[in-house]
Amino acid sequence: MKNIVIIGAGPAGLTAGYELLKKAPNDYQVTIYEESDAIGGISKTVKHNGNRMDIGGHRFFSKDKAVMQWWQDMMPRQGKPSFDDIKLKREKKLAEGGPDPEQTDRVMLVRNRVSRIYYKHKFFDYPVSLKWETIKNMGFGTTMVAGFSYMKGTIAKKPEDSLENFYINRFGRKLYSMFFEGYTEKLWGRHPREISADWGSQRVKGLSIMAVIKDMFSKIGGKKDTKKVETSLIEEFYYPKFGPGQLWETTAKEFEALGGKIVMNAKVTRINTDGTGKIESIVCEKDGGESTIFGDIFISSMPVKDLVAGMNDVPEKEAAIAAGLPYRDFVTVGLLLEKLELKNETPIPTLGNIVPDCWIYVQDVGVKLGRIQIFNNWSPYMVQDPEHNVWIGLEYFCAEGDDFWNMTDEECIAFAIKELKSMGVIEQDAVIRDSHRERIKKAYPAYFDTYSEIDTLIAYLNKFENLYCVGRNGQHRYNNMDHSMATSFEAVKNILSGETDKKNIWNVNTEKEYHETAKEEGDK
Repeated sequence: MKNIVIIGAGPAGLTAGYELLKKAPNDYQVTIYEESDAIGGISKTVKHNGNRMDIGGHRFFSKDKAVMQWWQDMMPRQGKPSFDDIKLKREKKLAEGGPDPEQTDRVMLVRNRVSRIYYKHKFFDYPVSLKWETIKNMGFGTTMVAGFSYMKGTIAKKPEDSLENFYINRFGRKLYSMFFEGYTEKLWGRHPREISADWGSQRVKGLSIMAVIKDMFSKIGGKKDTKKVETSLIEEFYYPKFGPGQLWETTAKEFEALGGKIVMNAKVTRINTDGTGKIESIVCEKDGGESTIFGDIFISSMPVKDLVAGMNDVPEKEAAIAAGLPYRDFVTVGLLLEKLELKNETPIPTLGNIVPDCWIYVQDVGVKLGRIQIFNNWSPYMVQDPEHNVWIGLEYFCAEGDDFWNMTDEECIAFAIKELKSMGVIEQDAVIRDSHRERIKKAYPAYFDTYSEIDTLIAYLNKFENLYCVGRNGQHRYNNMDHSMATSFEAVKNILSGETDKKNIWNVNTEKEYHETAKEEGDK
């Protein structure tokens, strides 16, 4: 029986462990080492005084049918209406024979996707639509400028050597300056001209003005090709009753039921190679002591930067590339409020008639705030009293150790409240019923500095035949949760088959076909 060591109990690590024991239960002994005291990585759910916070917001939707089925096998889709749907008499597509969220916890809810941009005290669709409301909010003059700017961009395409040019080619300079430039700089701390276009191709995928127009006419015509729909245009998604962390906590229990072991609060500090192209062992810090763990196969979802820093005998060039890989860190401030000042002017009914958005993008550059999550709209079960309270998460992008990161909880919460008041989101004398600050390191792998040389680093890591790098940080790639899972599917496939070429693992979320079309039935 081979001993498999997995670093990290996030989506990628847990998926790999579960799949290995499910498909070959008698062939492997699998242990996961997790640095923190929480399951799920950045997909964890934070519990605070009866309310729950989703770190970053996680929509459960994928074009990969294997991932969609995996999620539903782990947590079945609801067969009865949820609390808010009952109260509001909203209809949903329910699964025949599916669980009742009012009676059981292991259930996926079907949720409406509403995400908008808040810009100059007005709401715009996200992605930007061509509705009359959009034109009215922008003004006729600005709309004309944006239209001509877009047409100019279609004639004179810019070389896509930066994220700035990537956006301009798809939306025109005017819309880029309004809705992408400032927000991107808030997110990354760098101007889009300094960031690789790779980020846009991975996150925005096929989205453009033409994609928005096609989507608009498909709705008018009553037809929509679900195989071609962009992930940014989906209107419905699944969501665990108690947030994304619930799915991964459930997966962890299933993994352990299959014989797997999870060691929490175990920080991997060193990775020992044997000089023959193999990883020999890892060194973990736990409870003030160190232990060496030997293994036959190693699956890593820890940040590439830290993985390589902990390895012995790394060539100077590869060590420098890894050391220079940048990240963006993340802070969420949770506020429990009586109400928001944002009016619900949509036809979508909500508890307390709050705005229906899951999250709101804050494009105004006059505030540091990047997004507002409204947890009531993700799931009513995330909020202890969703009929009388609004539980929101204010998302800030920063760098570990900078002034914002180093604020005390009290300072950070006061800063967030002041920004909300300046934006008119809450009243000047708004009652704050509860608050919480959560900090997340290395939330976003960034696409600048030494990232341009990452192929050299990947080639080096692939030389270790018993090492598999998976997940967002494991590959330094801004993967969605489904992409992170898919990297583990591919790694497990290689381990079970004995395949040594790892291109299939690294190619997840890079190939255009993977982005833009759902896999056909029967495709593997």
